[in-house]
Amino acid sequence: MALKGLKVLEFAGLAPGPFCGMILADFGATVTRIDKTPTNSLDVLQGGKRTLALDLKKPKAVEIVRSLCRSSDVLIEPFRPGVMEKLGLGPSEMMTENPRLIYARLTGFGQNGPHAPRAGHDINYVALSGILSLFGRKGERPTAPINLAADFAGGGLLCAFGILAALLERHHSGKGQIVDHAMVEGAAYVGSWLIRSQNLPVWGKPRGENILDTGAHFYDTFETKDGKYMSVGALEPQFYKELLQGLDLEGNIAQYDDDDKARHLVEAVFRTKTRDEWTNIFSNRDACVFPVLELNEVNQYTHNRERKAFLDRSETKDDQLVPNPAPKLSRTPASSGALAEQKDELQMVEEICQEIALGPEDVAEMCKEKVILTSIVPKL
Repeated sequence: MALKGLKVLEFAGLAPGPFCGMILADFGATVTRIDKTPTNSLDVLQGGKRTLALDLKKPKAVEIVRSLCRSSDVLIEPFRPGVMEKLGLGPSEMMTENPRLIYARLTGFGQNGPHAPRAGHDINYVALSGILSLFGRKGERPTAPINLAADFAGGGLLCAFGILAALLERHHSGKGQIVDHAMVEGAAYVGSWLIRSQNLPVWGKPRGENILDTGAHFYDTFETKDGKYMSVGALEPQFYKELLQGLDLEGNIAQYDDDDKARHLVEAVFRTKTRDEWTNIFSNRDACVFPVLELNEVNQYTHNRERKAFLDRSETKDDQLVPNPAPKLSRTPASSGALAEQKDELQMVEEICQEIALGPEDVAEMCKEKVILTSIVPKL
């Protein structure tokens, strides 16, 4: 795999950090999670990673991390500024001991600025990026796009890119560096086109009244006879013509005349057939019209199945729905961590500790002292 041989230390946190680590692991990196507990049922992105639970209030636990860091390529930490420094694990200490280390700090507000020490979540970061003000229907308040834009696209994904950029630069300089990634800035960067296109004709009206924010009848979702939905993105004239032909509305409405009237007509027609019937009607039309799939349907959809966009449920733990890694590489393809063999807890701990010259007796002693936290204490 493309990142085989890369060693990553990931400090467990909420979704953005684990997603960043998951990307690196799926593409071949050896990712070791440093957690507070041996098992974390809330982290659904830990497949393919190794876990070492430590009580970082104990000096021996901190020394274990320092030892692991000396031979690591990347460290990912999600804490507020100053937390790692208080533990003696800040970048000045770690990068002195390992000058080639890429030290990635993934936070909501970054390492400086008045909001740096404050708590926040995706909705807050998207709000401060300006992007949230663009989401929502006409006459309604801004609607948060779940926690996709800041946590994942502008958070974990961009942080992974920053790490890889720093690793590429390291090939030339031989030196590591700090990746200071704030999700507010990440959300704004992901929204670059939205922000920089505000003077284009597609914008200029209040929220929910523009072409791309559900203000146009040819770029929206529509309910079907069976209570499901179709997505319509017929922006260009040639696609709009195909849309009207598929709906049997050709000659009844124009693309930019009286949108309310056109919307009512389109809504009424879509309600006359089921989603699958409309899918079939538009299957051979270049109209940019496709079904809105529920999560329990996506892995059976013909195109997704042929492309293997999702793992076969039979391959995953507890019949989970798991997307395959993207993009697909021709020579060194990624492999989802969900397929990785889950090692025995103590076996995994001993494997990690062996890399820093700690034998089974050392591990057993540190488990007894609760430096290393395990659900089963090994026998001395």
